Amino acid sequence: MSTRSGKIIVKNAEGKMPVLFVGHGSPMNAIEDNEFSRAWIRVARSLPRARAILCISAHWETDGTCVTAMEYPRTIHDFYGFPQTLYQKKYPASGAPDLAHFIQRVLDRVRVSADLDRGLDHGTWSVLCRMFPSADVPVVQLSLDRRKPPEFHYELAQGLKGLRAQGILIIGSGNMVHNLGRLSWDESAFDWALEFDERLRKLILSGDHSALVHYMDIGPAAGLAVPTNEHYLPLLYALALQDKDEAISFFAEKVTLGAISMRSVRIG
Repeated sequence: MSTRSGKIIVKNAEGKMPVLFVGHGSPMNAIEDNEFSRAWIRVARSLPRARAILCISAHWETDGTCVTAMEYPRTIHDFYGFPQTLYQKKYPASGAPDLAHFIQRVLDRVRVSADLDRGLDHGTWSVLCRMFPSADVPVVQLSLDRRKPPEFHYELAQGLKGLRAQGILIIGSGNMVHNLGRLSWDESAFDWALEFDERLRKLILSGDHSALVHYMDIGPAAGLAVPTNEHYLPLLYALALQDKDEAISFFAEKVTLGAISMRSVRIG
């Protein structure tokens, strides 16, 4: 494999990479030393060396499906009201155009457009700068088609399964509970947020993906926990890649700020 100038040759590798879902929470986790940033560092140290990273972030919604295909993606500061230090943060990982084009081919059930402008949003780089601070692993992002239901995203993600055997680390980045309208600026958690997070924990461990895809049927707490689904959908991308009887665990589990679940999942 060559990663120079953003090139990556996809070929067979022994074994398969784990899959992660990261509850990314506040962009401040990119620069603060806290229990979440430390959990991300620890899980990254436990992973095999990846040839490249494919991230599905809550912060890239499009009409249709897109994949970043530039050689050098820019760092996007898609937030406001934070300290200047955060806006100065850069994540200079190269892109992987060859991987992007490979993804276009394997997801042949839909048209996947190559994006040459977007770059990496904070759902991706705020996590990766803690996990892989040297920025020496090429990174590609896949967008969320905002027009499609959860079933579409789960089924689309299954087309990415083969990438695990090619040394590609796939990361979904969002939050299982995410209601900015109900934030509480402390370490508390609303009862409905804890209830929904705990229900998801049990469903994930039992492998009930159907219930997780149809999350709005879980109960009244679902409407409060997932008022819009862009932060929830990356979880489905990760779960869709789980093989039967494959190990699953959590490397962060806290509900904070009243209405944000930082629960993070490792598959494999």
